[in-house]
Amino acid sequence: MINRDDGAEPGDGKAAQPAQGDVEMLARRLAKDMDISEDEARELIELIGPDWTSLVREARFLKGRH
Repeated sequence: MINRDDGAEPGDGKAAQPAQGDVEMLARRLAKDMDISEDEARELIELIGPDWTSLVREARFLKGRH
């Protein structure tokens, strides 16, 4: 069995959180592609996780509210 630092075990439904450098890179890309702030992008990543499709969907919703 794989020992993970985030407490998640395979198949337990907990998504692994990306490394901080990965979050920053993902936040910059999401902010640029979706025309939202990097702070908003980081918040979405914290809430949703690193799933790109879900992040884009929520960023579109967020942008539509502004």
